[in-house]
Amino acid sequence: QVQLVESGGGLVQAGGSLRLSCAASGSIFSIGAMGWYRQAPGKRELIATITNSGSTVYADSVKGRFTISRDNGKNTVYLQMNSLKPEDTAVYYCNAVRDYLTWGQGTQVTVSS
Repeated sequence: QVQLVESGGGLVQAGGSLRLSCAASGSIFSIGAMGWYRQAPGKRELIATITNSGSTVYADSVKGRFTISRDNGKNTVYLQMNSLKPEDTAVYYCNAVRDYLTWGQGTQVTVSS
C-alpha cells in the first residue's frame, strides 16, 4: 500500500508561514483527490482538498490563508500556510479524500502568539 510521509512543520510566530510536504511512495494520480487534515486534541479536521485536475476546496477556517497543491510527477502534495494563527496549532496529515490510506506520522505545527 502507498505510504505517506509528511514534513515541513515546526514552531512559528503568529503571522508567519510554513510549507508542508506530503511524499507518497506510490502514484497519487491513481489515488485521486488528496487532502490535508489536522488533528488538535479531540478533533480531526479536513482543511483542504485537491483533485487531479487541480480543483481545490478549503475549510472556512483556512480559506484565503492556505494553499494546497500537488505534483503528480513527484507524488507529492503541498500545503502553503500563510498568516498563521495560534489556533492553527495541530498535527497535520495528508491522505486520500476517499478510501483512506494508512495514516502517516504527521508533522507538528505550533504557532506562538
